Amino acid sequence: MIDEKTRAKRIGILGTGTLAEALGTGWLRAGHEVVVGGRSPDKARALADRLGGDTRAVPLPEVGEGCDAVLLAVLWSGVEDVLRAAGADRGVLAGTALIDPTNAVEHGVGALLTGPDESAAQRVAALAPGARVVKAFHLFPAAAWTRPPGADPVTVAICGDDAEALRVTGELVRDVGGVPAVVGPLQRARQLEEAAGFVIALAFAGFDPATAVPHA
Repeated sequence: MIDEKTRAKRIGILGTGTLAEALGTGWLRAGHEVVVGGRSPDKARALADRLGGDTRAVPLPEVGEGCDAVLLAVLWSGVEDVLRAAGADRGVLAGTALIDPTNAVEHGVGALLTGPDESAAQRVAALAPGARVVKAFHLFPAAAWTRPPGADPVTVAICGDDAEALRVTGELVRDVGGVPAVVGPLQRARQLEEAAGFVIALAFAGFDPATAVPHA
């Protein structure tokens, strides 16, 4: 739960899938307020009902209102449409920490779908002018955030250009049982996304990615 020194936050979630539900559950459990929106209002209302508490489903343009952070929990193929529907191209998310957990990779192969000198997170930043984009939560499946309390924490590599957005994201990582590791500015996002592609490729080939990374 949130300690006396940490203020409860309002978190908007763009998306209604498994990651949205897993992280929303964890953040509510930690004492935060959650609002959700999706391209399907019915799915957004259903998710809000499953999350319970004071969770509200709102139209996409209202998801970021008064929020400390917004989670972009949609498939890469839907990122542009959802951000546009949320008004991100008009600056609605300007000044807000926009957490990007997307993986722009070819299904089952892991090859990046972005250009050679571009990351998905940088594309998101271009689609949401003024938003303080942080790459985070892209490497682990939703099940990592529904583990029982007391489970061994996982390290969540994050990167971004705004110190306050990194701080807020770090708090939200800790609130779901993770350990935030800031690896640098948003320019490092492509490296993190390549790592996700590597993990995805191994997993689909039938190998345990954990056995491919040396342990200290």
